Amino acid sequence: MDATIFARWARTLSTGLFTLLLLLALSPTGQAQNSLAAALQAQSEFLPVREAYRLDGALTPDGNLRLYWQITEGYYLYQHAFKVRPSGTTSAEQLAITFPPAIAKTDEFFGDVSVYYGAADLVATLPESADAMTLAVTYQGCADAGLCYPPETDYLLVNVATGSVSPTGPGEPLSAGQSASISATLSDSSKQSAPASMSLIIAMGLAFLGGLILNAMPCVFPILSLKVLGFATGDPAEHLRHGIAYLIGVVSSFVLIASVLISLQTAGRWVGWGFQLQSTGFVIGLAYLFTLMGLSLSGLVLLGSRWMNLGAGLAAAPGTRGSFFTGVLAVVVASPCTAPFMGSALGFALTQPALPALSIFVSLGVGMAAPMVAISMSKTARGWLPKPGVWMETLKQVMAFPLYLTAVWLLWVAGKQSGVDTMAAAAAGLVLLALGLTLLRGQNIAKMTGVAAIVGALLLAGVRGEAPLSAENTTRAGTVSWSREALNSLRASGTPVFVDVTADWCITCLANEQAVLFTDEMTEAFAEAGVTYMVADWTNYDPAIGEFVREHGRNGIPLYVMYPGDLQSEPVMLPQLLTRHIVSEALDRVRR
Repeated sequence: MDATIFARWARTLSTGLFTLLLLLALSPTGQAQNSLAAALQAQSEFLPVREAYRLDGALTPDGNLRLYWQITEGYYLYQHAFKVRPSGTTSAEQLAITFPPAIAKTDEFFGDVSVYYGAADLVATLPESADAMTLAVTYQGCADAGLCYPPETDYLLVNVATGSVSPTGPGEPLSAGQSASISATLSDSSKQSAPASMSLIIAMGLAFLGGLILNAMPCVFPILSLKVLGFATGDPAEHLRHGIAYLIGVVSSFVLIASVLISLQTAGRWVGWGFQLQSTGFVIGLAYLFTLMGLSLSGLVLLGSRWMNLGAGLAAAPGTRGSFFTGVLAVVVASPCTAPFMGSALGFALTQPALPALSIFVSLGVGMAAPMVAISMSKTARGWLPKPGVWMETLKQVMAFPLYLTAVWLLWVAGKQSGVDTMAAAAAGLVLLALGLTLLRGQNIAKMTGVAAIVGALLLAGVRGEAPLSAENTTRAGTVSWSREALNSLRASGTPVFVDVTADWCITCLANEQAVLFTDEMTEAFAEAGVTYMVADWTNYDPAIGEFVREHGRNGIPLYVMYPGDLQSEPVMLPQLLTRHIVSEALDRVRR
């Protein structure tokens, strides 16, 4: 294809992509919003979800559960979104529901649907053997003006023996002495701290900002910096081709991740952003990939043509193929470097229908690709780049070390997940990998030995040692391990609680802990305020922790929630990026 024709096509594609994003942002709201500020202003016009939809529950004469929603005028509920299940179970264990007649509606979010205006009155069939249980009741609605709320879940404590139905917190039924005192407040504690529903354009804006921030992460920057420097010379039309190819690689990768997340959640397995890092095998694979890229930048391993179809070699391939796979690789290595701005936007995305959800992930990809695309399209920006020279070889070697350090960190994560033997085996595998790739440059026996070393490295990557000690034995001194029962018990006793949902693979979590939460100053402040520090470790997959995160309107971590000792006071959800001032203010609130 002629370079001029391709350049024209690329400009058309990029313009069309941004136009599509704008249309996706505006169409669901039905408003011609022209700015983020306008969207924020419009957002305040909608009611909080529990003012728009008010739920009451009661037992029927035949021992089933009647659920009645009073729906504010101008709002409606979806019939297909109603779900009732015992708390702590999966969607496969939902209770049968008897629905009243509904209104047919062509909806801009879900197409042809059945909805309820004014009120929704339905009956859930309880198990015959049920005595007392906690039920999770899920529903979703929208406003005629255009706002679609994420799915909401309320919890009801149903006691068939006494004939009572009362709001409660998630988890097992409380003891008789506790249920009466905290039934209402626990319902608020798990959900009022969740962020208010946002419009699609706000979520897309936050995702775009999060994508921009990812470019500065230590695991992504070395990959992109050298690629950017390649724009300093050559044909401008070629630069544009490379920029568009990189954009497509990034966006398609994020869309793929989004599709996997949505599919898993639809199947009843709730996972959050960064779920792949809960797999030890994936973590070790990333460590191998980072090491391979580092060896290549250091000049210790030369990836020849036969290796261009593997791993980092694809990113080094000639033509637009290399730029495309640079985008793919950048997304893969960005997964442990979650930006704080992404949390609320992605949490909102994964509660929406497919098209709005994917548009948010597209915005995330566009944000991440934007700097490179801008450089590829702007002659002025390329003029700011330093001219290639001998210094670039030194820069390449320097850039290898952040990758080595990232690999070390990933091995540490693997050790936390599956034990120190797993970490040691993977580290030995990295040594064999380096040896094998080096020997492949030789002849005959050396090359055969290199192949054997690489095979040995792959086998060692699959070795798993003994699992670490239980969370109760590994929790940091001065903290306690999270569980629903422990949280409910502490709250019932009037003890203020700070819940820290964290993971060893969450960089933002680790930064907050080292800079703020685990400092001597903050440790003393928690003790003085009488606040129990509760840690929910999500390094390995735990459905109970995942449910807790979801209840607070998040689809990823970190998550910080401060529960006051006064049961009548609402809990406070802290931002994902902490300062000592923010935490101190939260502690001051629980002292009052």
